[in-house]
Amino acid sequence: MVVTWINKRRWRTLRFYILGWTLGFVFLSIVRGVGTEELGNLKFEFQESLLIAFTLGPIIGFISGLSQVVTEERIYKNISLRRFLLIKLLYTLLFVMLLVVVAFGVYDLYFGTSVDLLTFAFDTGSVAIYFYVICLDIFLAILRQVNLMLGEGNLFKLIMGRFYTPHEEERIFMFLDLQASTTLAERLGHVTYSKLVQDCFNDLGIVAANNGEIYQYVGDEAVLTWSLDEGIRNQNLLEAFYRFKQQLESKREYYETTYDCLPFFKAGVHAGTVTVTEVGKYKKEIAYHGDTINTAARIQGQCNNLGSELLVSEFLKNRLEDSHYIFEHIGSVPLKGKKGAVSICSVRTDGY
Repeated sequence: MVVTWINKRRWRTLRFYILGWTLGFVFLSIVRGVGTEELGNLKFEFQESLLIAFTLGPIIGFISGLSQVVTEERIYKNISLRRFLLIKLLYTLLFVMLLVVVAFGVYDLYFGTSVDLLTFAFDTGSVAIYFYVICLDIFLAILRQVNLMLGEGNLFKLIMGRFYTPHEEERIFMFLDLQASTTLAERLGHVTYSKLVQDCFNDLGIVAANNGEIYQYVGDEAVLTWSLDEGIRNQNLLEAFYRFKQQLESKREYYETTYDCLPFFKAGVHAGTVTVTEVGKYKKEIAYHGDTINTAARIQGQCNNLGSELLVSEFLKNRLEDSHYIFEHIGSVPLKGKKGAVSICSVRTDGY
């Protein structure tokens, strides 16, 4: 059950916070333990401080990461801003209290102590430590948001210079477009329509279960990407589309009550070699370039003409072995901006 719950995306979040809190406590140990003298009643050597840091860091990191997963999946954007800020305040207070209890337990386990929990909590210098802990929590939360903006896992790669020089990758791209978007925008008005798109893209987060990465949002269109091997494994690219469709269907009552419609998305998918690099001087972005992306966008543009909600290139379809989805070969279709026609297939399943 635990293994099932901790999927790849959740594990990345937990790992980030475990590593962040461990390094944060190690840094605190270095600052407090090298060339300084403790003012409080609880004094310990630098090596002892490191032992506590490497024990306390993973525990607190796991708890902090778990709360972040719950916040992203269950709370954020599902409640009002005022209530969200109140929950964050209460969380911070409870988190500091939990930290004190766990730290007291770890300290007592390794070294023993004659003081009680209350004395331990308000020992000389504790306020400065609590301030450090709150600042570290805020810092990690900011890093997490930057990581989400760049795409999960890309922040570390960017820092390490992975995208400094353009290089090629084999990737799959899926272009998702909201059907009848112009009509909906005119009927709902810009603000309500923006909320509709916001809700749809929040629900799109479910594709993370199939290891889909959200590359870009362009108006009412979203672009998903996978490495070639990851996308074809277990039919991830197709499973993601129908999982998203099922997610919208499961919230039919909400969408029809709030927006008087059930949003419907069409998608086009293609795979091939692209170049990835960082672009921009004052606003950094990780960008993919290549004909593969343009072809995927053009395939999506044929959905209305061909009466299909999901189209894939035949090149990609041939890479999907033992698929339980039903493919209908449409043939070679001329695409805008391309000299030759591209062979494409429509996809459907009896389950949807």
